[in-house]
Amino acid sequence: MSQPFQAVSEDVVYESSLLRVARATFEAPDGTHFERDVVHHRGWVAVVPLTDGGDVVCVRQFRGAVGSWLLEVPAGIRDVDGEEPEVTARRELAEEAGLAAERVELVATIHNSPGFADEKGWVFLATGLSEVPLDRQGVEEDHMEVVRVAVADAPRLIAEGEVTDAKTVVGLLLAAARSLPT
Repeated sequence: MSQPFQAVSEDVVYESSLLRVARATFEAPDGTHFERDVVHHRGWVAVVPLTDGGDVVCVRQFRGAVGSWLLEVPAGIRDVDGEEPEVTARRELAEEAGLAAERVELVATIHNSPGFADEKGWVFLATGLSEVPLDRQGVEEDHMEVVRVAVADAPRLIAEGEVTDAKTVVGLLLAAARSLPT
């Protein structure tokens, strides 16, 4: 393409500490203007804690938006200004699972719903795990359960609908792929 799409304007419809919703106007390469609803989000991290024994340490927590308990890898919103994604991942790992990691490696970046949101996530693989005190934040975390899942079972758990959270699907499949014999 000779000319890129250009953002022209944006009118904020709603704003909170987590997100901003706007009606944005863009210009197409041919000069046509069009509007889209856009959700701006602070982003999130997910961390896949892989034990030496081949388990992934997950959490089961209530998610109000879907009204049910979900099996997920530890994760959190990037709600500390200026904090690097790896630092957020290490903090969330300690808060939710009571673990610290010798090594934290970025394995994927994800845009959940780029058709309407700029929300970006960073998925990390954590190894060399050791226990640290839990520091749960919020009512859902206070009631979450730590669950170990054999990484070899990940594809089945996803296929059977036991794991439906997108960041967890990606994280478990990447961990499973790394665990395959070469």
